[in-house]
Amino acid sequence: MIIDLSMELSENILVYPGDPKVEIKAWSTIEKDGYYMNTLFMGEHSGTHVDAPAHFIKGCKTIDEMPLDKFIGEGAVIDVSKLDREILPEDITENPEILLLYTNGAEVYLSEESAKHLVNLGIKAIGIDKPSIDRDFRAHRVLLANEVVIFENLVNLEKLIGKEFTFIGVPLKIKNGSGSPVRAFAIIKEK
Repeated sequence: MIIDLSMELSENILVYPGDPKVEIKAWSTIEKDGYYMNTLFMGEHSGTHVDAPAHFIKGCKTIDEMPLDKFIGEGAVIDVSKLDREILPEDITENPEILLLYTNGAEVYLSEESAKHLVNLGIKAIGIDKPSIDRDFRAHRVLLANEVVIFENLVNLEKLIGKEFTFIGVPLKIKNGSGSPVRAFAIIKEK
């Protein structure tokens, strides 16, 4: 079974404060031009997206320089929706290649200590169902400096709790990109 983990991109999507709004405009129509196509205007971090190290660390790899295997791996979801504080290392009860955090909209963010713990565990990537994995970008800097990519604005994570799955969230190959929108999904392993 495949679970879609991506938001639908539209002009109504919420963007991070200060980021450009998504604009989707018709460029051509079948009736007028014989083919249908839209133009897109949006920031690299619109909707479900992945952050490259260059997003916060000067001189680090851009999205086009990251190896594809960073965006694919065995995943696990931790439900942190009941926490009323930052996510601490002791809350991290799984050690997959790609760790996903289900907050269900709770005001829960990854602590800098947890980011260091995840780097020590050797994960490839981390993801969350919020626009940002932390409030002050300290966890961002720790993870990205160690080439742990960050997926944000994931959806449907509750459907993966307790399941074994492969996560796939491949970015566009944007030259010198600080990140990219992704079509993220999970393939649940059948038992």
